[in-house]
Amino acid sequence: MAMGAAAGAGLLAPQLAEAGAAAQRPMIRRAIPHNRSETIPVVGVGTSIVFNTGLDPAARAGPTAVVKALVAGGATLIDTAPSYQNAEAVVGAIVAESNLRSRVFISTKLERFRPGEEEAETKELLVRLKTDKVDLLHLHNVRAADQSMAGVNALKAKGLCRYTGVTTTFERDYPACEAIVKREKPDFVELDYAINNREAEDRLLPACIDAGSAVLVALPFGRGRVFRNALDKPLPPLAKELECATWAQFFLKWILAHPAITAVIPGTSSADHMIDNMDAGRGRMPDAKERAEMQKIMEAFA
Repeated sequence: MAMGAAAGAGLLAPQLAEAGAAAQRPMIRRAIPHNRSETIPVVGVGTSIVFNTGLDPAARAGPTAVVKALVAGGATLIDTAPSYQNAEAVVGAIVAESNLRSRVFISTKLERFRPGEEEAETKELLVRLKTDKVDLLHLHNVRAADQSMAGVNALKAKGLCRYTGVTTTFERDYPACEAIVKREKPDFVELDYAINNREAEDRLLPACIDAGSAVLVALPFGRGRVFRNALDKPLPPLAKELECATWAQFFLKWILAHPAITAVIPGTSSADHMIDNMDAGRGRMPDAKERAEMQKIMEAFA
């Protein structure tokens, strides 16, 4: 994080120039299935850990550089949560001070799961985010199959959010999340998925397709394991065919080629990494045969 902050403070101008140049190649956008008239760019940013900095401008230089690079590069999606400690407040400060609210899609979460308290909890997070509404409000890490979305859905009618959803990043909770998705048909589902973490393919991703839920992918680098497995390995010839200049782009394109996926939200506090990640959302995506080849490449490294 410290390295990201230093890079953000010292190299922001050339990074933003690079992001702006890259944006001349448009990023792929995908429709939100429950509102086909609205699309979002396929690469955003997650804020867990990496945006948990101090609130003063110097401490949050890295996240500030990331958000500005994200917008300059044609992306919009910023995903955060109250449980990410200072991350919500950092996002709120950056977006407000940079006058970027109209250019970003903010996703956050409810943590308490106390019926009747959803509105009070939402108003607290809106203060931290310095906005009067968020674009997406999830129930975070759902665990019970009978979890109702009535409370969070009611907030849409009150104008406190535009979309609602559920999240899970734990395989043990996939059955509960699947049951909720099938019954409630949420606007969005956020889940963990990576080239080395494919358990969501069995039931959860098909359930999302059937429910018409947009899917955001957290932890797209398999909690960092994919980079450790590929350490010091050269990119395969297939990467060039897919317009992947880095392993990060290789891993993200593999995810984005799945028909259920709407966007990926890798976390970073480095503007350089943000720019790198966004390039995975440009150019062509692998077909089914190429995805299978990509998996074999990674399996050989494990």
